Amino acid sequence: MKAPETPNDEQSRLETLRSLNILDTESEERFDRLTRMAKRFFGVPIALVSLIDENRQWFKSCLGLSVSETPRDVSFCGHAILTNDLLIIPDTALDERFADNPLVVNEPCIRFYAGCPLKAPNGRKLGTLCVIDRQPRSFKKDQFEALIDLAAMVEREIALMHLATLDELTNIPNRRGFRMFAQHSLGLCARQKLPVHLVSMDLDNFKLINDTFGHAEGDRALTVFAEQLKTVSRDSDIVARIGGDEFVALLNNATKEDAESFISRLSKSVEKYNQEAKCGYNILFSHGIIGFNPEKDRMIDTLLADSDALMYRVKKLKR
Repeated sequence: MKAPETPNDEQSRLETLRSLNILDTESEERFDRLTRMAKRFFGVPIALVSLIDENRQWFKSCLGLSVSETPRDVSFCGHAILTNDLLIIPDTALDERFADNPLVVNEPCIRFYAGCPLKAPNGRKLGTLCVIDRQPRSFKKDQFEALIDLAAMVEREIALMHLATLDELTNIPNRRGFRMFAQHSLGLCARQKLPVHLVSMDLDNFKLINDTFGHAEGDRALTVFAEQLKTVSRDSDIVARIGGDEFVALLNNATKEDAESFISRLSKSVEKYNQEAKCGYNILFSHGIIGFNPEKDRMIDTLLADSDALMYRVKKLKR
């Protein structure tokens, strides 16, 4: 068996993949519809939308397999993202790269594989749309073209999903994106009994910035604050702009002390910016911190409402 090599652009490829916030999200009809089409068109038992993370291939859509991921070092799709063309393996038993692969000699007993690389809008390879059979087979020209067309449709859905969940101004998730990613994250943390805290933040005197310096400067303040949020956050944290001058951060596997440390880092980072930028105003914010109680707060909306109410009580006291 030959493990797939690492692409030359691996670091930027992984950064692109993770920026899409698609890994470990729930299944979606938009992708399942396309794998159903692939399964029917090619007459195969297995069709996947596979995304290649650092050490695994994770399936955004999975028809015909009972697992949601497999190790990257045994993946066929890890090989497929190394090329711009389709990767076709008519008979894995005759290919030295795969003949003794665990996915060939054991379940799901792959004998045929066809995968088309999926690209992000910036051109980085994310994974593949692939079809798999337990019998050797050949691929005809119209099947080549069909798989490429279906892969292009998957790419379009990934791009649309990203745009629909991204705040255009600050380039961080919007309310819709936050609710989707955060709800899934809460479920994972609840199952693993990990502490979670939600921080709600609201810029102070934001209307005054708009009225005094103009809306372009107000937009700049929002963008700067979002950048500061990203700077002090961990990869596992989810930060978002949920509307107007309101921001949130879901801190996974974080205690109350961790959340307070997050706010301390953010305050220092924003203060440093204020001192250096000398914009004629200071970016200031109020915040509220709420802990996740898995027995009570099953939905992210409950946490949002509680932390928002606490943040506004703090803001009122400031006045």
